[in-house]
Amino acid sequence: MIGMKQRRLKALLTHDINLLAYHLPLDVHPEVGNNVQLGQRLGLTVSGPLEPDNPRNVGLIGELAVPLSADAFALRIEQALGRAPLVIDHQQPIKRVAWCTGGAQGYIEQAIAAGVDAYITGEVSERTFHEAQENGISFFAAGHHATERYGVQALGEWLAVRFGIEHHYVECPNPV
Repeated sequence: MIGMKQRRLKALLTHDINLLAYHLPLDVHPEVGNNVQLGQRLGLTVSGPLEPDNPRNVGLIGELAVPLSADAFALRIEQALGRAPLVIDHQQPIKRVAWCTGGAQGYIEQAIAAGVDAYITGEVSERTFHEAQENGISFFAAGHHATERYGVQALGEWLAVRFGIEHHYVECPNPV
């Protein structure tokens, strides 16, 4: 092994550090998962899965207590995540929201089929812009890292309480 991977593994082994990586299970966990945690931070009440017939569903659908404009919802996202999202505003009030953290811009199709007012994820693509505009849905790209950092924090807190261990979350600045 050479390069970046070697340097990373050498640092872990030299300092006797364990590294656990359970990305997809953390996305879908019903208590500490990335999607549940993002919903909580945005004040969304979960009403169900984004894909009810898919046993491997990762996204969620929920509702805001009070409808918001896209600008007001973007401000809420910015305050919760510490960064302004990219916004495609359909100019309609937002009440029902679908979301899937990380690089899930492709799930906008499921959000459109679910009839929600808005879809939130971490990343955006050219196709996403056109799908949102042509299908009458507001879209928010809030950053891959920004949408997925709260699950691991919640998991660390859960493990600390459950097993009496010490944990430290280390924030690594990441603009994507």
